[in-house]
Amino acid sequence: MKLVRLNINDREYEISVKENWTLLYILREVLDLTGTKCGCSTGDCGACKVIVDGVAVDSCLILAVKAEGKSITTIEGLAKATELHPIQQAFIDSGAVQCGFCTPGMIISAKALLDKNPNPSREEISKAFGNNLCRCTGYVKIIDAVQLASKRMGGEV
Repeated sequence: MKLVRLNINDREYEISVKENWTLLYILREVLDLTGTKCGCSTGDCGACKVIVDGVAVDSCLILAVKAEGKSITTIEGLAKATELHPIQQAFIDSGAVQCGFCTPGMIISAKALLDKNPNPSREEISKAFGNNLCRCTGYVKIIDAVQLASKRMGGEV
């Protein structure tokens, strides 16, 4: 076991971890932050996306010991108390949540995109979801939700 310090959702954690534990394992099994989903464990589906130092990444591919010293944001870190983040609300308002399993990863990818590009085109949004898989439907409502969030957050869409 190794002691690591992780900054998750602006909160510091000191956790004893095994060298082979992934960030996904720490989030779900140790910290009970279950909004981040385990879909494939191979980095192909995007259900486990979190933002690490401003970049949306698959937490199933990152060892917890490698996340030390980085700023990590999970889906739980977006809402403030009972107020949803504008992206979360836009997903609801646009009917983009479907079954909900992929939604946290989609929202995290959207957040990372909008933080870098507050007014993305539909093509740029689609590209940002390159490895976020949804089995419920096409991505039209999801892209619509990101455009709605962009508009509500000050983008020009």
